[in-house]
Amino acid sequence: MDRATGIFVEGIAAAAATSGVLSQLQGRIFALLYLRAQPLALEDIALELQQSKSNISVNIRGLVDWHLVRRAPIGGSRKDHYEAATNFWRVMQEVMERRFRWTVRQVLAAITESERAAAETERRGEAARDAAAFTAARLGALRFFFAAVDGAIGAFTQGKAVDADVLQKMIPFAAPPARKKGAR
Repeated sequence: MDRATGIFVEGIAAAAATSGVLSQLQGRIFALLYLRAQPLALEDIALELQQSKSNISVNIRGLVDWHLVRRAPIGGSRKDHYEAATNFWRVMQEVMERRFRWTVRQVLAAITESERAAAETERRGEAARDAAAFTAARLGALRFFFAAVDGAIGAFTQGKAVDADVLQKMIPFAAPPARKKGAR
């Protein structure tokens, strides 16, 4: 592998390792394929990256699942060949929808369950009502924020404009008022 490709492969590997989406090896595989004009067979990828063919095979399945790599038929060959995706808009839509939106919805589900539990606590006396009101305010602020993020991800994945200024202006309104000392 030439020096430029080596630098790119290791740089993308480092980024992938911290992405929470891909492994370091998946980043290396993608980067190698991206800088190749022709699709590569598993054996060739394994040789270039000094990995076992089975390790490459396992990791390439994840890349195919994320639509970062696809099988590319080569006439006259029975081997599987692969090439990197070049439609990054589609790739990022997939990542945003499957990875980040799922996480946001997990947070929203936790908020809903916590709100139910806080509502039950509210019925147990004045101190519990005060604590429940504080909890409800905090959860409401968090819901407001994550619902806005969910909407922004939804717009992005549908190819619609996402206005960051609107999101940033909404955030201060989501913060619950500060509690006064000694106030109930």
